[in-house]
Amino acid sequence: MIVRGRMNIDCNHFQALLVERRSELLRLLEGSAAASAPVELDQQVQGRLSRMDSLQVQEMAKATSTRRQIEIRQIDAALARIKDKEYGYCVECGEEIKPERLELYPTASRCLECAN
Repeated sequence: MIVRGRMNIDCNHFQALLVERRSELLRLLEGSAAASAPVELDQQVQGRLSRMDSLQVQEMAKATSTRRQIEIRQIDAALARIKDKEYGYCVECGEEIKPERLELYPTASRCLECAN
């Protein structure tokens, strides 16, 4: 069992950051649904190069959507750690994650040493 000292971080601050970012990502996901819709392949509607451009835009939109969904899962995990009073501690070694790291990367679950 790891005995932990008091950390010098404001979990309410990080919770607010995480909730705000999660809401923003959900709005972006809703707004990007049209960009990842199936591409019309009717040559009467558009030419070959336009279809290729549309397919490329669709693939980029899918990749962006996937990244956003991954970030939402990371945020959910960080919010669960806050709820469980485990936020700010490395999931690998149990040591504190530096507050500076959490400011830059609020979903960080590992200290810098374990992340490397």
